Amino acid sequence: MIFRKYLFYISLFCCLSIAITSISWESDNSVALKGTSLNLRWENKSKGWKFAAIQVKDKKRWIDMPVPDGGYTLLYAATKPPITDSVLFIDGKKVDFPEFIYRYAVSHWKGVISPVQLNTAGEAHYFYPKKVAQAIDKSLVFSDESGFAKMKSEWKIDPKYPTDVLVTLTLTANKEGYFSIASPTLANISKDQLAWGLIPGYFQGAMVEADFVKAYAYGQGIPDRPVIVRERAASTLSPLMSLKNGITMAVIPDPSVGRNPWEKDKSTHTEWKVGLSLMNRKSQLSPTIYHPVLGEKGSYLKKGESTTFTFRYSLQAKGWYDVFKHAVNDIYRFKDFLSLKQTAQSLTDRISAMHTYLMDSKTSMWKTEQYKGLTIGAQAYLGGVLGSEKDAMKNSDYGAMWMIAKIANDSALKADRLPYARNFKLLQQEDEPGFLQGAAIGQYYLTKSKKFTEEWGPYVEPIGLTYYTMMDIGNVLLFEPQDKELKNRLKQGAERLMKWQNPSGGWVVAYDRATHKQLFNELEDLRPTFYGLVIAYRILGDKKYLDAAVKGADWYIKNAVDKGHFLGVCGDARFVPDFATGQSVQALLDLYDLTKKDSYLNAAIKTARYYTTSIYTHPIPTKEFKTVKGIKREDWEVSQVGLSFEHGGNIGSTNSLGPILLASHAGMFVRMYNLTKDQIYLDMARAAAWGRDAFVDKNTNVASYYWTAMNAGPGSFPHHAWWQIGWITDYLMAEVELRSQNQIIFPRGFITPKVGPHQSYGFAPGKVYGNIASLKLIDGLLKAEHPTVDHVIAINSDEKKCYLMLLNNSVNSLKTKVEVHTEKIPGASAAKIKSAAFIGADGKKGAKIDTSKSLNIEFAPNGLKVIEVLY
Repeated sequence: MIFRKYLFYISLFCCLSIAITSISWESDNSVALKGTSLNLRWENKSKGWKFAAIQVKDKKRWIDMPVPDGGYTLLYAATKPPITDSVLFIDGKKVDFPEFIYRYAVSHWKGVISPVQLNTAGEAHYFYPKKVAQAIDKSLVFSDESGFAKMKSEWKIDPKYPTDVLVTLTLTANKEGYFSIASPTLANISKDQLAWGLIPGYFQGAMVEADFVKAYAYGQGIPDRPVIVRERAASTLSPLMSLKNGITMAVIPDPSVGRNPWEKDKSTHTEWKVGLSLMNRKSQLSPTIYHPVLGEKGSYLKKGESTTFTFRYSLQAKGWYDVFKHAVNDIYRFKDFLSLKQTAQSLTDRISAMHTYLMDSKTSMWKTEQYKGLTIGAQAYLGGVLGSEKDAMKNSDYGAMWMIAKIANDSALKADRLPYARNFKLLQQEDEPGFLQGAAIGQYYLTKSKKFTEEWGPYVEPIGLTYYTMMDIGNVLLFEPQDKELKNRLKQGAERLMKWQNPSGGWVVAYDRATHKQLFNELEDLRPTFYGLVIAYRILGDKKYLDAAVKGADWYIKNAVDKGHFLGVCGDARFVPDFATGQSVQALLDLYDLTKKDSYLNAAIKTARYYTTSIYTHPIPTKEFKTVKGIKREDWEVSQVGLSFEHGGNIGSTNSLGPILLASHAGMFVRMYNLTKDQIYLDMARAAAWGRDAFVDKNTNVASYYWTAMNAGPGSFPHHAWWQIGWITDYLMAEVELRSQNQIIFPRGFITPKVGPHQSYGFAPGKVYGNIASLKLIDGLLKAEHPTVDHVIAINSDEKKCYLMLLNNSVNSLKTKVEVHTEKIPGASAAKIKSAAFIGADGKKGAKIDTSKSLNIEFAPNGLKVIEVLY
């Protein structure tokens, strides 16, 4: 009986397979590949087999792809094409970009204007295959031959994902030289038919942009020529295009095809195995990929040698975001990454360890200087600053500094750091009446020349005013609301920001510090500059600031969010898009909280979707062993997957240095999941935060900034430890709120400048299942045997209640020992503990527990346990 049932299911599966995919020969000159979601039909014309129709199923109706094609492109060069070209001419005019002072951007730009990347290298052979045959696996096999090579392509519908067509191209050289195969052109999309185009990590938009620099360097729109970009800055290998008729088409290389950034024992991040484009070589709009890349590894073939290239087309009657997530989750299996992660040190322990590091003046490079009669304090900054002689000083996360001082009750931090950091902030702001009054005159103080300066030039930015005047001062005022001088400085900043605001609602990018002339006139300030006025309204309460913030946000939504065009805040990269895009999400959410206008919530969701394309999702992490600085590690430990850019695109730092470990977006992504229940946000937040121990320096407990540095520690950027404390705290608090179903919630402060959207805590009490409590950081109060367990502490000292919130940051269930050292609760002793009990999801107490002994606690995957201690 069991055997018969087994045969029945085999028979049923076979019938379903036949129903899913079929090949139909309508005549000797017409053949179709049909499935439940796709219908592809070729006809044999005078030039060869060409698409006659491509149809995509949308629920009950079929949608026709406009202008189906099916043409193939083969690139050939007898000699290796040049790698770089230092000069670019467009229409006979030299493109002078970027200016020579932007040395990091200049070096990247030289590499991306090579003939290969501009897609002008080699000879292009265009053809339609002359022959077709049917294979036994329900695939169609097309073939052709030229003087260059023999070409064979196999097409079949993916039985697992019926919206996808699997294609394998095999090229056999008929002559020696360098070869590159392009994915065939499914359809020629006109500009009028385009609804959205995207190469994740590079550019996006609803239009072809004639300004080449705007599109190619800043990612604002689709370049108007068939450029090919590298996978080193592509977050997901999936060029895609949405049409106004509702179809989105993407081309996705097989995961085995792309480069691995750490192939064996050194960085191979910059290897180039797959080229990505939104146009074919003829400059027709159509998502296209190339492999091998002309002149790169694998492209040289002797006569008779072959190369094979497997990829898929995904054709769906859905928007770009759904098809993008299909590539991320189904093809690159992003959601499986979390199951590989093993944490060696809890995030909570890292916060405490970095706190210790930062209070050591020597290791944290804390410095004080005399300037204008005040002692100012900051940490040394040894990175690039124009005019610096390795004498720059900088503070980073003021919210985190004041937060730790408060929740850890750190008297040394309060006495020896905060007053001088406050003085640094005061003198960083222009106080003299005039055009610059209220503005931040520079992020950095140079000790030798005794002046504040901006990162890459003598200019002043409105966004800098929002950052270094209003965000920082706003965060400090949450902890010290009676500081009248800082309130006055905040007001000065708000007034200046309003005076600089254009009638349309936006701001300029920058002003020359000496002449006050507008700079960077070719760029728009597509950054959340309006957020400074949100802060001013929350602190000062004057409605005119909210009105101005609304005006600025409305302009920003129309000109940035709706177009998918953004600008960055890193001067050394000439403001190419960066983490300010993620910051915009939180800025819009904060404005929504104040106004309850759906337009700001919807814009935040739209921008958050854009920001998911700044997260690396390839290659698929594995347990394969690699050697990293002489240490044996598994591939997943040093994977780029889940990490975000500092700045991407053609000239961003990710091209040479890879992504960053500073995951400021993690807490915001958890909040976005809490709002939308879109799983990709939660997966991306956890992928960024969990199990990154391979990048943490054991001596300082500070993670490296850039991926390529691995575990080199803070290096030139000791102040980054404050940012790391800030984002980790924000992430943990967001997880507690989510897992408690919003029953444990603490007020959030303001976004920190400038690395992303994380916010401060601890300035006001929150609630734990309705009970008022204040956040605390108490070393040694709770110790979990397993490092995936993190914890948050809150205390109500009036009612003598301490709450311990324990998080299992793992997708696996867990049983572990936990020790609670109640004598470390301020005002308590182990002998005076009245009772302790777990609190359930309904907020009710369970059975009493004995905290004088080790507790064996069982956690569900991603579980939360809350203990209430009465003392």
